[in-house]
Amino acid sequence: MNAFARHDQIGPVSPEAKSEALGALSLLEELSDELEDTLDVYVPNAHLRMAMHLIKGHFEAKTITPTSLIGASRVPYATATRRMKEMVEAGLIEQRPRTKSGKSFSMHPSDKLLDQWIRLSSRVRRMAEARFGGRHRGQESKDYYFGGSYSAAQSILPMRVRSEPLKVSGGLRVLVHGDPTFMVMENLKRQFEQVIGVQISQRAFSIDRLREEALRNADRAASRYDIIAVDLPWIGEFATKDVLMPLDQVMDVARLDTADFHTAGWKAAHWGGRAYGVPAQTTPELLFYRRDLFAEAGLEPPATTDALLHAARALHDPRHGRYGIAWNAARGTALGHTALMTMADFGQPVLDLPANAGGFDTDGLADRTYRATIDTPAGLLAAEYLLELLQYSPPDILSMSWYERVRPYAAGNIAMAYGYTLLAPYFELDESSPAYGQTGYLPHPAGAGGNPIAPVGGYVMGIPANLAPDRIPAAVEALMVFTSPEAQKLFVQHGSRTNPRYSVGSDPEVRRTSQIFEAVDAMSWRDELQFWPRPPVPEIGQIIRICGEEFHDMLRGVIPPREALRQAQARADALIATQRT
Repeated sequence: MNAFARHDQIGPVSPEAKSEALGALSLLEELSDELEDTLDVYVPNAHLRMAMHLIKGHFEAKTITPTSLIGASRVPYATATRRMKEMVEAGLIEQRPRTKSGKSFSMHPSDKLLDQWIRLSSRVRRMAEARFGGRHRGQESKDYYFGGSYSAAQSILPMRVRSEPLKVSGGLRVLVHGDPTFMVMENLKRQFEQVIGVQISQRAFSIDRLREEALRNADRAASRYDIIAVDLPWIGEFATKDVLMPLDQVMDVARLDTADFHTAGWKAAHWGGRAYGVPAQTTPELLFYRRDLFAEAGLEPPATTDALLHAARALHDPRHGRYGIAWNAARGTALGHTALMTMADFGQPVLDLPANAGGFDTDGLADRTYRATIDTPAGLLAAEYLLELLQYSPPDILSMSWYERVRPYAAGNIAMAYGYTLLAPYFELDESSPAYGQTGYLPHPAGAGGNPIAPVGGYVMGIPANLAPDRIPAAVEALMVFTSPEAQKLFVQHGSRTNPRYSVGSDPEVRRTSQIFEAVDAMSWRDELQFWPRPPVPEIGQIIRICGEEFHDMLRGVIPPREALRQAQARADALIATQRT
């Protein structure tokens, strides 16, 4: 476990484990009720009653006060007070100040109490099965019973509630993207508020509005947000425009256990050798494909662009409402991303990056000596590939963007789709989807001169450069909580399909939720996760838009491929020259 994994006390857990743990609580509560009601001489066990009240409140993210704890004991006030003091002295209860005066406390189960409860739950289950039998369970089911999965090998323990709440007036303010992963975080807001001890106010915007708001916020005298989510390609722009502060300016970066992050995701958070954010989502763009349809047609999963075109042609059946493939083809930003990633499939970055063993070197981007490389032989191959792909796409493909390309795939109308892993919940969590349980995950098939790659997307969470100094310590601690392995595991268990950390991807409970995590980990070890297809230079956003406009005109038949490449090259050259003057 990393250096900060045990920084806080155990907090929210997975829905399955929570349900099992609450089942154990219900059993013991009902048994205690029966004993007390049946035997007049039976005295309530105050220690047990208070322990169950603490654990139940913890799992349900409810604040437990000394008064409510005493009331739950079912013994006289003086006796309950003594029993509560004994539990505090025994290290079973942790007290956290609720006010600045320190005279009011909330009560929380300690690590020791929770660990003892886990062991007790396991014994209760075994005794119940041994004495009374029960329905047959597979080993996997047993692992989850009454929270027993917490002790599984390599399992990441749940988050921990801080013994001291964060000190930040008005609560913590966070600016994020309105995608499924950050919406999971919003749904879990109450639990995260319990962990850090302050209220959380979260604002979510679309990708373009998020960038605009982050830039507007940088022009304010003081930041309105303590933490902001930043799309990976914006790192260079946000660093040079003082939108973000470098992390080493306000914290010991080693606390993050940086070796645990996927290499591409962590490197993408840097500019000029300094980290400007912590990976919160590492979501590569993959090829989703219907394994059942491929099997019926006798097709192999495509490893090359030629094989992909062959499969798309074979599975394209418009008369029966099925199309070969969907992708980002809407004008501007959406298609621009596709253009850059497709050039990368043919071994061509959009800038003249030096080649290295893993693809292309991005370490020198801050020197600003690069130039655009769009009008190239590989660029022409990429453009012609997209024109051919158009033939096997749905009729509204030129208006399809981020979500629109995956929704028809989830509905069963598309055989393949290029899509980020964060979009997989559309079909992985919908049992009515024809793609449910039938989806395979591949890196981008390689074109001539290229290798299979999975272009890395996603977000880092960073601290605004204009954040008031008195708010920075709380922002740092909250940033560590939100990006910790424990939090990332929790996101996955509540529906997210992104993950920036190796430890989370190897967690057995996480692997059981989706094949994505094993597939992405394998791609990472094969060095297929790459962020050079969208190098995070200050001009990248406008270069993406330029390519999205010129390629869109090409796909509409307004201009031929060579003209689209020439115009995109000329506009990108002029942009870079202007930015350097």
